[in-house]
Amino acid sequence: MVGSMKMEDVYIWDLNAKWLGITPFQLMENAGSGVARIIEERFGKGLKVAVFCGTGNNGGDGFVTARHLSFENDVTVFLIGDETKIRSEEAKLNWSILKNLEFVKIKILKDSSQVKKLSLEEFDVIVDALLGAGTRGEPREPIRSAIEKINEYHGKAKIVSIDLPSGYPSKVRVKCDFAVTFQWDKEEYRDFDRVIVKIGYPRELYHLIGPAHVKFAFKRKGEHKGQNGKILIIGGSENYYGAPYLAGKASSYLVDLVYLLTPERVARRIDDPNLIVREVPGDNLRGEHIELALELSERVDAVVIGPGIGTKEETKEFVLEFIKKVEKPMVIDADGLKIIAEDLDALKNRKFVLTPHAGEFKLLFGVKPGGSLVEKSKLVKEKAEEINGVILLKGAYDIVSDGKVWLYNKTGNRGMTTGGTGDVLAGVVGSFLALGNEPLRAASAGAFLTGFSGDLVYEEKGEAFTALDVANKIPLALKRILEL
Repeated sequence: MVGSMKMEDVYIWDLNAKWLGITPFQLMENAGSGVARIIEERFGKGLKVAVFCGTGNNGGDGFVTARHLSFENDVTVFLIGDETKIRSEEAKLNWSILKNLEFVKIKILKDSSQVKKLSLEEFDVIVDALLGAGTRGEPREPIRSAIEKINEYHGKAKIVSIDLPSGYPSKVRVKCDFAVTFQWDKEEYRDFDRVIVKIGYPRELYHLIGPAHVKFAFKRKGEHKGQNGKILIIGGSENYYGAPYLAGKASSYLVDLVYLLTPERVARRIDDPNLIVREVPGDNLRGEHIELALELSERVDAVVIGPGIGTKEETKEFVLEFIKKVEKPMVIDADGLKIIAEDLDALKNRKFVLTPHAGEFKLLFGVKPGGSLVEKSKLVKEKAEEINGVILLKGAYDIVSDGKVWLYNKTGNRGMTTGGTGDVLAGVVGSFLALGNEPLRAASAGAFLTGFSGDLVYEEKGEAFTALDVANKIPLALKRILEL
């Protein structure tokens, strides 16, 4: 297990925990009870405790801490701000519980003049639950005055911050004896002592891909055409025209511009105004088309290569040469995987995601994934490290690794064994690359969103559906995820 994580990972875990059925109410209860336990372990019982709370979730943790401490201590809660501005449902619930308790004193201080008049001489312990990790810049009034008031008693009373000292990392921050932070240490935390308490996250969350991966990956940058991602999809051949179209259709819901480079035989069969089709003469892509492909790649943010592209010798030359020269991040899928398996050195110094199923994985690396989820995941991680890229192994559970960590995705269903869903996935992963995500995040978000789209189709149609049904369900799936 990792010793520390980034603050972004905290938000990802919170949302993915909710998706698993672990409610924010449970997490807040566990956080507050953990803080109370640490205080009593360090300082004993029969204490006079002041708990300073803001109106956010950090304050909510403080409400729970106050309730747990009240059983064997004399507790006063100072709410800094207006109780009507308490934000979340879980914080509101815990505030209403406090108001029902006769043995917890509550004082509401709405402006800084009230705070400045306070005397905290009687208190043994001061708990700081004013601001959480999401705040930016120096604290504003009346929180600023509350921080200054707490600091007047530094060295006189024991000061304990919840999660981090309020105001950190600005200069206006609580001078705490230590902070009680949750589940793991955070890489951004420096310059103050920390005690870590578990709050009920299961080990699952180290590896589970959830809706939060999509929410963080779907970054919208601006309002002008092209600012929210441009992608090039290269594929199609004399035998296959549906594959590049499906990848392009899926992409069209996620990025602003989708270019499709394909042989004229394929281009004639695609009639979709959402795709910018560029055709080349003949039935297959060949070496002579590399310059056009590279020129188009310069206009976009990411490339998908392989869907339906075929494995003719002339096409192999095109694919390998393009991969060696292209400078944009790419997804290599389907026939592209079969071609690159002959020359994995072409991937050196490239930024890419490979999207094999088990058979293609064996073709690439000479070994077929088998055994338990953990055994398969370790193999994927090992091979991802060898090629210095990201592998998304498709299966009942998708497995994603960049060689450093491995993740798995549970969305999707048996109906998605239908032909073409892999092309949809390639288009979705490529779109998240085009939106500026690193390959691991793009692959994770793509796996979840595609599988979730398939699950929504399954709810509507059962197991009898097509890959195009999955592509067309992407907007609704994305809407549902963003609303979580």
